[in-house]
Amino acid sequence: MTVTALTIAFALVATVALLLRWQRPAWYWMTFGIGLALVRVLVRYSSVMDACGLTVPPSRWRLALARLTGRPVPDSRAPRILRLRPTRTGLVLRVKLRPGQDAFDFSAASDRLRHSFVMRNVTTREIRSGVVELRMTGYDVLKRVQMPALPGGGVMRVPVALREDGKVYYRDYRQIPHALNVGATQSGKSVYQRNLVAGLAALDVALVGIDCKQGVELAPLARRFTALADNPDTAADLLDALVGHMEGVYQLIRHEQRLSADIPDAEITADIWDLPDHLRPTPIVLLVDEVAELALFATKDEEKRRDRIITSLVRLSQLGRAAGIYLEICGQRFGSELGKGITMLRAQLTGRTAHRVNDETSANMAFGDIAPDAVLATVQIPIDRPGTAVVGDSSGGWVRIRTPHLTLRRAVNLCNAQASRTPEIPALDAFRPVLPSLAKTPPAATSTVPVTA
Repeated sequence: MTVTALTIAFALVATVALLLRWQRPAWYWMTFGIGLALVRVLVRYSSVMDACGLTVPPSRWRLALARLTGRPVPDSRAPRILRLRPTRTGLVLRVKLRPGQDAFDFSAASDRLRHSFVMRNVTTREIRSGVVELRMTGYDVLKRVQMPALPGGGVMRVPVALREDGKVYYRDYRQIPHALNVGATQSGKSVYQRNLVAGLAALDVALVGIDCKQGVELAPLARRFTALADNPDTAADLLDALVGHMEGVYQLIRHEQRLSADIPDAEITADIWDLPDHLRPTPIVLLVDEVAELALFATKDEEKRRDRIITSLVRLSQLGRAAGIYLEICGQRFGSELGKGITMLRAQLTGRTAHRVNDETSANMAFGDIAPDAVLATVQIPIDRPGTAVVGDSSGGWVRIRTPHLTLRRAVNLCNAQASRTPEIPALDAFRPVLPSLAKTPPAATSTVPVTA
């Protein structure tokens, strides 16, 4: 009777584990997966390191000692485990390298380690000289994106997606001021931008938008925008006004420097962030929804307007950071076929985000000059996973992310709730969206997405 009860209990537990693994992989990991993975890693560690070529032969003094004492030749030594820590998405293994090993050895063997430890993903990074951290993911965290509860991201830093190693991906404008976002139709590019706007809406920042698709993407969020242009002619005037505002900010910074021998180094500034709070201008994030609509032309007049627009964008990308102006440029393609000045503009966009693209050339436009390895990862994004993207920067590092789905209705509600934060910038008053009061919005508007929502 006891054996039968144990069998039934074991079968029940196994059934629950299989169901959780299929339907709720995160719950399975927290209940069963962590323990199994810890045992697997600890038991297989030495043999896996040896099989992956991550061991070093015994030192000469150990070989000499073995000969003198008549003992067997000592085995090769694996890196020493410093710490093995479980997380809500996987394991973090920190190891001490042996003499002669390099962090690149672990990076090159990450795929073999993934198979050997039966983990979903393994990424490596160097903590300091001689110490490498292996972050292993226990399940596919990008299949169903669930952003953890997060505190405030900080000044000009917002969470927008989940990385494949389980960590949150932040868009940090102080660290990476300008970025490019490319992707084919239905790849999730607009949802990424929507999450970005929703995150920025809660910060003390001015949002400026250029959406030449008659405003269909950004106009519903207009209550949180200080300025908005929905056609190329208005966009040209808006960019000219931004350049003029930038020059005014530089005059303010220059006036407040007051360089003299008795001014402490900490009070000397060359950007807005070291200015006193009461003098600091509001930082501006410029979002361009489809850059190709600004660069294409069919007549001589449109060509002059196009050159004027691209010149202003290049000036803002080169000079805007210190004045607190940050660029977020989106497009399906961003290559030299868009005309002169485009490659100069792309060179100023440090951050790169590439969603699913239709050809390798489009991926090369984003990563070919900074991270060639990311090109292959970009073209391998499946079509049934919208929102998945590869992000990188000029350092050559890159990682896969996926943006949580945010409906336009939800984004509109978030922007409307933060409408009181929308700052007024005199230079941009002519481009401020004019909208009716929220009290005049009809109840039926909840089922549609009008500008007045």
